[in-house]
Formats: sequence, C-alpha cells, structure tokens
Amino acid sequence: MVLYIMRWDILPDKMEAYLKWSEVAIRRTVAAPGVVEFRAYRTAASPPGQVVVTYEFKNMVAWAEWHSQEDVRKVQDELSTLTTNWTAELWGPSPVVPEPIRPGK
Repeated sequence: MVLYIMRWDILPDKMEAYLKWSEVAIRRTVAAPGVVEFRAYRTAASPPGQVVVTYEFKNMVAWAEWHSQEDVRKVQDELSTLTTNWTAELWGPSPVVPEPIRPGK
C-alpha cells in the first residue's frame, strides 16, 4: 500500500467556507480511480483549524494516476484558497514490514 498524507491549517476567516467546500471536495477526490481508503483527522489538543487527511492506494502507479486526475488537481487548487501551511507526503511500503501486522493474528 501507498499512503498519501496531506496537512494544512484552515484560514480562520475561511472556516465556514471550508466546511461547506470540504463535503463536496472529499467526494470528488475519493471518486477518482485508485483510492482504497480516505481518512480525515483533527488535532485533539491544538487549535481546531489543523487538519490531516490520508489516502491509501494499492501502489505508486495507482497514486500517480489518481494525482494526475483533473478534478483532484482542481480540489488541491481550491484547497490553497482556504488554507495555509499546506504540506503533502507520499509514503511507500516498508521493506521491513511490507504487510500490516495486526494484534492477535
């Protein structure tokens, strides 16, 4: 699996617009081919405007095809108008732990 992690801070004056936009934006990005799973997180102890989202893909090819989709690129452009401190990380499988380890299995 490949993990794509995106982080950002919602601009304080854009919070309401961001909340409305995000409902549609999430559906647009997960509708693009290749996404296995999407998750979103907010920090437990920090200001409420900090966001982390993760997308899982089967492999790097699936991520590259997803990332090149026009609507995915549009969502990222729109995101830049509502947020600041935007970062993205692309993680591939570990050679030490190539498959998930689940407790009790």
